[in-house]
Amino acid sequence: MRVIAAEEITKNVREMCIEANVNLSEDMEKAIRDSVESEDSPLGKQILGQLCENLDIAKENDIPICQDTGMAVFFVNVGQDVHIEGMNITDAINEGVRQGYTDGYLRKSVVKDPLIRENTKDNTPAIIHYDIVPGDKIEITIAPKGFGSENMSKVYMLKPADGEEGVKAAVLQAVKDAGPNACPPVFVGVGLGGDFELAAKLAKKALTRKVGVHSDREHIARIESELLEMINNTGIGPGGLGGKTTALAVNIETYATHIAGMPLAVNMCCHVNRHVTRVL
Repeated sequence: MRVIAAEEITKNVREMCIEANVNLSEDMEKAIRDSVESEDSPLGKQILGQLCENLDIAKENDIPICQDTGMAVFFVNVGQDVHIEGMNITDAINEGVRQGYTDGYLRKSVVKDPLIRENTKDNTPAIIHYDIVPGDKIEITIAPKGFGSENMSKVYMLKPADGEEGVKAAVLQAVKDAGPNACPPVFVGVGLGGDFELAAKLAKKALTRKVGVHSDREHIARIESELLEMINNTGIGPGGLGGKTTALAVNIETYATHIAGMPLAVNMCCHVNRHVTRVL
């Protein structure tokens, strides 16, 4: 049994909140920069160039890439041989968010109640997904999620008879419905299978996969590639102003499901697809 102090979790989460909002991961940044060269539309190319300039300014000045610093979403793999000493892990993570968003001067966007709308003033509580895994380590991934693109996400309860073509049609329609409102170029996370709520979780988690890394299931990897081409043929383009760079990646995560259903979730993310992972 390995002991990890709750204070160590808080310290790392604090740092991750700031890091994720100031710097994109290398693969995400490369995808945006590479798209400047491949985009044919002059206006689209100009917009992508401005996005790259924005990344440089954020990095050089240690300021957020986007004014919407998101709701803090976490995927946490807890080793079954870990004991956490001190406060419980949820409180430790929320304390890290509280410190990170306050000390980092990040915008606080969380309200206590969906209807009363009173701001919590420290961006807590976070949304935390836990999985118990073998081992004596804790792997924490933060994925701050802005709501411009989050609001464009969809959940469909498809019928098994809809099949592959139904899946592709639904994902494509979600992107078309989002249009410019999801701040394209977008990253498209897709959850397929499970049930109503697991499909949505899978879609969110799919956004944390590295650009260019496809599903290890051959038929799913093929659908990812086909959907990316279909989406980029819509002509929505950067900023929704035309071009062939509407999406930078389509990632699909799957899970077993019931014989009577085929849940599908599409989680849209703007070009600021932020995530950082640390292992304690």
